[in-house]
Amino acid sequence: MQQVATEPRGEELSLAERAYRAIRDRLVMLEIRPGAPINEDQLAQSLGVGRTPVREALKRLQYERLITTYPRRGTFATEVNITDLAHISEVRQELEPLAAARAARRATAADRATLTTLRQELESADSPRYDAAELLHLDLQVHRAIYAATHNPYLDDTLVRYDNLATRIWCLFIDRLSDMAGHVGEHGPLIEAIVAGEPDTAARLARSHVEGFERAIRAAI
Repeated sequence: MQQVATEPRGEELSLAERAYRAIRDRLVMLEIRPGAPINEDQLAQSLGVGRTPVREALKRLQYERLITTYPRRGTFATEVNITDLAHISEVRQELEPLAAARAARRATAADRATLTTLRQELESADSPRYDAAELLHLDLQVHRAIYAATHNPYLDDTLVRYDNLATRIWCLFIDRLSDMAGHVGEHGPLIEAIVAGEPDTAARLARSHVEGFERAIRAAI
């Protein structure tokens, strides 16, 4: 699995959008470490774009709390602060069930096909061929596919941002979490409920998943 997201990619995307998605996912997966300086020239070179698309991407990423700019010091990847876990979970516990229920009601045939494909991938998530990074990629793909299936761009954008922040916390404690495959595998029944058009079941499973994530992180601290 080379791509994190199920979002459409290709020539139809602007250079700024491509830069944004690539830098965002590096920050989310801690490939750019918390506190690390952000070098526009290096990013532009590694992505094969000019500095202008990178600058535009960084403006969005600052709004999403993934980077921070300090006067006369420069721009840095945001630190991962475990004290943010409660705040992030508080929002996700309300919005994730809402998104799951809306997806169950609104998912198109294409959405259901995407989710079914991801469901099939989840069946082998506990196999040795999936390392921790690949499990995290799969987790992000599932969440983003569910958000997209709500067909509510405001809910989608909001939850992508909060899931990104939650994933950064997960990455920080990845070596201490004993059952990553089990956590990612919880999406299986959730996807089944969405595809079957069962909003109440989908909402219940989504809330349980978020609560389980917070418990797992707190147990690993």
